[in-house]
Amino acid sequence: MPRDARSWLEAQRPARALSRQRVPSCRSDHPKRREARHEQVKTKDGVEIFYKDWGKGQPIVFSHGWPLSADDWDAQMMFFVTRGYRVIAHDRRGHGRSTQTSDGHDMDHYADDLAAVTTHLDLKNAVHVGHSTGGGEVVHYLARHGESRVAKAAIISAVPPLMVKTAANPGGLPKEVFDNFQAQVATNRAQFYRDVPAGPFYGFNRPGAKPSEGIIQNWWRQGMMGGAKAHYDGIVAFSQTDFTDDLKKITVPVLVMHGDDDQIVPYADAGPLSAKLLKKGTLKTYKGFPHGMPTTQAETINADLLSFLKS
Repeated sequence: MPRDARSWLEAQRPARALSRQRVPSCRSDHPKRREARHEQVKTKDGVEIFYKDWGKGQPIVFSHGWPLSADDWDAQMMFFVTRGYRVIAHDRRGHGRSTQTSDGHDMDHYADDLAAVTTHLDLKNAVHVGHSTGGGEVVHYLARHGESRVAKAAIISAVPPLMVKTAANPGGLPKEVFDNFQAQVATNRAQFYRDVPAGPFYGFNRPGAKPSEGIIQNWWRQGMMGGAKAHYDGIVAFSQTDFTDDLKKITVPVLVMHGDDDQIVPYADAGPLSAKLLKKGTLKTYKGFPHGMPTTQAETINADLLSFLKS
């Protein structure tokens, strides 16, 4: 990992001021699901989880990153649905079009909500793909709910094994980084949600980078669709959950995809460590790729996912 790949994150320890802008929203398709009003499933604690379900064939289930929505998988869902796969993506509780509940913003609930979707749709032989926080959700789902419905998994720029720095995880990021994330979500998330995609998330702060205003505004739009409380609590979920034991339990093949210029989930303390803990983990490192590589490098990521599915 380049030395400066952590610089933006480390700079979050003191409070910092941020910049501005705004934006506009999606739909689904599986014939048999008409009874699921607006493509929603209700969880045991009464939360309605929105999902998209397109196409037929082997199911691929996508879990998005913080603080986004199922819309963040547009490039992957369009790619795979046109190649004979059934693609499903849900909005995490408190995010996107799902219920803005005040409670349950932790990995146990995230995994249980994912299980509610897969059970409702009776998915079998599914491939689970998770990005960032969604990678943690996939790992915890497999460990907590078992692999009977699952063929393979892929985690991309994912938070496991553990993001925060501890005595057992000296390479992690200081807790103050995440405390400041929470402070910015609580006080001015509209500005924060502009600066993150305009800067480190997609590597648009790198010399020679060509920022895409559409990508930046789409990130902002998705973030602002969700609830501030869910996003605030979710920072603890993605930063302080230790997935070490979960990773050790998983027996299906898992592709671990991570860019070595990830400024959000630094490479050295994430992808390589997860791959070592998995029984059938394969690490694929992308030189110079940012955290948001499923969007900015969709052609490469999609091709590699397809190869993994077919292998």
